[in-house]
Amino acid sequence: MNILLIEDEYLASEKLEAQLLRYDPSIRVVETIDSIRNAVKWFENNPAPDLAFLDIHLSDGNSFEIFQKVDVKCPIIFTTAYDEYAVKAFKVNSIDYLLKPISNEDLAAAMEKFKMLRQSQPAAAPALDMTQIMALLDRKGTSETPHYKNRFLVKSGQKIRSISTEEIAYFYAEDKIVFLITAAGQRFITDYTLDTLQELLDPDQFSRLNRQFIAHIHSIDEIHPYLKGRLKVYVKPTTDKEIIISSERAHAFKEWLGK
Repeated sequence: MNILLIEDEYLASEKLEAQLLRYDPSIRVVETIDSIRNAVKWFENNPAPDLAFLDIHLSDGNSFEIFQKVDVKCPIIFTTAYDEYAVKAFKVNSIDYLLKPISNEDLAAAMEKFKMLRQSQPAAAPALDMTQIMALLDRKGTSETPHYKNRFLVKSGQKIRSISTEEIAYFYAEDKIVFLITAAGQRFITDYTLDTLQELLDPDQFSRLNRQFIAHIHSIDEIHPYLKGRLKVYVKPTTDKEIIISSERAHAFKEWLGK
């Protein structure tokens, strides 16, 4: 069985491949892809695999963009660290959905479901109702609690570290690179865009200050009134970059701080 992995976190893809081989040693992972751009290129130039595992949030955006750019002819098992409220909807749509960290039991159940679908419809992959899925992911207000990302993998020299969100002071973007700054003042490069991070992070703990910064509530040090109803924010650890919140966002920002 040929399987494609689309996952931008190295340790997560390594773990998933190991779990798959434990489940069935005959499985062959044909490729591990870490971005929308590379996934589109792969689907355009390679025969469809038997199955693909697809992380919903990749380094360059939402992975549903792949389906808008190329015809995906294989069944998909989605993986994600959040959006727990959509699980039931995916499971009735002949597509499985695994919440990270993926357990061996959940993976085995998903693979058994895939095998049963393939045996009952050997010539056809399960249908992807992308309109329905996107609507569910965009839905606001649900009785189930979303599961936000609580750890990030970063490179530190030749090593890979896991940083909890409680250790993070803020993220900032500069020259198309996004940096993660810890409360201890350490700086790491992350592959996520600020737009993607805004979706992955708990909005009770993190706020998008402007186009350049997302900050943890504990990192806000001082707030000063600024010109024309704007706010000037000082964070800790300190930064030499000026952080200005627009007048349009100022009220929502103060409400966030006062929750």
